[in-house]
Amino acid sequence: MRDGSSVTLGVREMACRLNNDAASFAKAADNLRRAAQIKMSAEQLRLVVEGEGQRVIRVQQAGAIPTAFTACDCTVPDAPDQTRMYAGVDGVMVPLVTEAEQKKRREKRVQKRRELAAKGRKLRPLPPRRTGSDLPYKEFKTITFYDQENEHRHIVLARTKRTNVSAVLKREAARLQFDQAQERIGVVDGASWIPPQLEAADLRLTGLGLDFYHLSENVHRCRRKVFGEKNADGASWADSLLHTIKHDGYEAAREQLLSWRTDLRGQKRQAADRLINYIVERRDMINYPQFAQKGWQIGSGPTEARCKTSTSRLKRSGQRWTGPHAEAIAALTNLRDSDQWRKYWTTPTPTKT
Repeated sequence: MRDGSSVTLGVREMACRLNNDAASFAKAADNLRRAAQIKMSAEQLRLVVEGEGQRVIRVQQAGAIPTAFTACDCTVPDAPDQTRMYAGVDGVMVPLVTEAEQKKRREKRVQKRRELAAKGRKLRPLPPRRTGSDLPYKEFKTITFYDQENEHRHIVLARTKRTNVSAVLKREAARLQFDQAQERIGVVDGASWIPPQLEAADLRLTGLGLDFYHLSENVHRCRRKVFGEKNADGASWADSLLHTIKHDGYEAAREQLLSWRTDLRGQKRQAADRLINYIVERRDMINYPQFAQKGWQIGSGPTEARCKTSTSRLKRSGQRWTGPHAEAIAALTNLRDSDQWRKYWTTPTPTKT
């Protein structure tokens, strides 16, 4: 039963559903017993859920389960004959079991088995020990596609390197027929590794924008360095600059910054230079007047929100995971949030791909 193959489909679905919102496998097992009078240990439930999550990943990658929507469903409220889809990418930290923690867990398990064996219990051989992570947290990548009203969402949490994100983007975009949307918009937080991955995925974006909130964070970071934490002049300066960026665009904002920095010296000038460099490096994404004219969003909120929901089960108090198991648990959460839950459980899917 290590892969959950001897458990009925209905019980597997119920175990996965309860686990999505549970604080632990033990709590999910208790809820399963109370809700359906099905007795399953926390360890048994973990094996079932993680096995199902890994199966979800396989069938998603194979395209064996249909998406809940495609580009043709992403119509614009004020123009129902027009389609528009957004793409977002971000990184999110996930707590992992380190190599030292894995060794400690193994030692405890071996000691427990010795005690049971001394009492006459016959035990199966232990499987090989998994290798732990070199760091307690690792960055996973959240990839999100959504429509104007955020009614349609498709989310993937990928355990992959930054340089490999384009492959996942390209695969999921093809499943959603992203290229058939009349307007294909990317809104990202400004991390330097993201635009090259969007380009490598050949999404052929109609527009790529820098999340306005992240830009404003950098403006206010500079404000605090130059004016101090609570200063009326600093607040007026930040408001004026952000207004220029939002309504007049990059060139006007750059000129305003260059003129302002001439009277600064020392660390204040250094802070100003950091902000100018940040804006110059992202000049192709600072096009808010165009976005406003076309009705495009300037915030990456839908992607940021998915970073939280994708890892909600993973980041409960005291949780630590191996990389593959974290990805499997998140796959079940994203299956629900991508509105594919019913499709997965009612569509015949291969157990191996």
